[in-house]
Amino acid sequence: MASTPAPIPTASLPGGDIPLLGIGTWQSTGDDAYRAVLHALEAGYRHVDTATGYGNQNQVGRALAESAVARDDVFVTTKLPPSQAHRVRETLEESLDELGTDHLDLWLIHWPVDGEARPDVWEQFVAARDEGLVRSIGVSNYSVAQIDELVAATGETPAIDQIPWSPTDYDADLVAALHERGVVLEGYSPFKRTDLDAPVLAEIAAAHGVTPTQVVLRWHLDHGFVAIPKSIRPERIDANLDVTGFSLDAGELARIDALGA
Repeated sequence: MASTPAPIPTASLPGGDIPLLGIGTWQSTGDDAYRAVLHALEAGYRHVDTATGYGNQNQVGRALAESAVARDDVFVTTKLPPSQAHRVRETLEESLDELGTDHLDLWLIHWPVDGEARPDVWEQFVAARDEGLVRSIGVSNYSVAQIDELVAATGETPAIDQIPWSPTDYDADLVAALHERGVVLEGYSPFKRTDLDAPVLAEIAAAHGVTPTQVVLRWHLDHGFVAIPKSIRPERIDANLDVTGFSLDAGELARIDALGA
């Protein structure tokens, strides 16, 4: 097991700080999901990302219950699938039940419903937050225009937009647009979308005595992006967390940013 890690940096959300590094659980199922989340919590992770659509909320909840880490010390995210837009409150209640908690730290609309922003669904998210069932609310896979539509209709800005993100996806204009709106950028699939054999990653990794995957995660942290790498392998879970012992300077960040050019 990894040694006690240094603190993971956080981003400020309306309902509380979110650790910039969490464990993702997409495609983790059954006991694999349970064991991965339990190991992650034991290793030092304090942020777990799941979704109704992943079919593993009960396994995540089992790990949360059996972990020695207090529930209030773990940032838990789940998501409403578009197919459940007609039963928003019921889906939330099912998520809370499966996760074994009385609140979520973050609840996201997983995809635009039928490609539409759907302010009516967003209004129900706002109501759940105001009721205390959810501490922060956000969206996933939304465009900036769709975020603007939600804000124009409701006056409520999503705390987060969770999108596919990696050095290859880097878009300075998108980063600036979300920042101007006060929306935190959370990325998923950081490795799948990156050429981990890119010479710039290899060179920077060698300079710091780390791996290219650790460089990719540190790039997220040093930019203030949230990353949720998924793994069910204990050694990978540990390695993904072990990114607090180095940082990237402005020149290194710029070289990695250029992979998205």
